[in-house]
Amino acid sequence: MKRLWVAGILLLCMLPAATAVAAPGMAAITVTPSSNGGETWSLSIQVLAMMTALSLLPAALISMTSFTRIIIVLAILRQALGTAQTPSNQILIGLSLFLTLFVMSPVFGKIYNEGIKPYLEETITPGEALQKSASPLRSFMLEQTRETDLGMFADIAHYEQDDLKTPESVPFSLLVPAYVTSELKTAFQIGFLVLIPFLVIDLVVASVLMSMGMMMLSPMIISLPFKIMLFVLVDGWALIIGTLASSFYV
Repeated sequence: MKRLWVAGILLLCMLPAATAVAAPGMAAITVTPSSNGGETWSLSIQVLAMMTALSLLPAALISMTSFTRIIIVLAILRQALGTAQTPSNQILIGLSLFLTLFVMSPVFGKIYNEGIKPYLEETITPGEALQKSASPLRSFMLEQTRETDLGMFADIAHYEQDDLKTPESVPFSLLVPAYVTSELKTAFQIGFLVLIPFLVIDLVVASVLMSMGMMMLSPMIISLPFKIMLFVLVDGWALIIGTLASSFYV
C-alpha cells in the first residue's frame, strides 16, 4: 500500500514537468512581412542583435566620436610636462570620456529624438530607426573628415565619384577609417603646438646647466617646476580643454 502511495505522489510530481516539456516553446526566429515589402524580425532576434551591437560599443566610442582626438592631445600634454604618470591613465580616460559626452551631446540628442524615441513609441521599424540614428552621426563625422583622407580610402576601395555625391551615399565602411585618420592628424597637429612652449623651457634649462658645467644634473629635474608654474599661470587646463571642445564646432 505504501508503495502505491509513493508511486502516486511521484506521478503527480512528474505531471507538471511532462506538461512543460510537451508545451511548445517560443519561436527562435519569426519573420513577419510588412506592408511596404520589408520584413520585421521577432523580438528575440532584435534583442540578440542589440546585445551584439553593445559588444561593439567601446570600439564605436573610440573610433566614431571625439574621444580619439581628446585622449591623444591629453597624453601628449602629459608627456610635454614630464610628469610621468601624473595625471594617471584613469584620470585622463575619465576626463576624455566626459568631454566626449559634452562634445557629442547635440549629436546624441538628435539620434535619440529622430531614431530611438520613435522606435520606442513603435511608430517606426527597427530598420528605419537604425537609418535615422545613423544620419546625425554621419553628418558629424563628415564635418570632421578631410576630403583628401576620404578620397584616399575611396580610391583604395575603387569607388567612383558618382557613387559618393551625397552624404547619405557615403558608407560607414569608408567613412570610419577616413574619420579616424583625420582625427589622428588633427590630434598630432594640436599636440605639436602644445609641445613647443615646454620644449623651449627644456632647451633654456639645458643651456644654462651646460654653461654652468652641471652636465651631470638632469635638465628634467630643474625644468619640471618651471613648466608646471607656466602651465598653472596661463590656466593651461582650461585653455587645453576649451580649445579641444571648440575645435569640433569651428
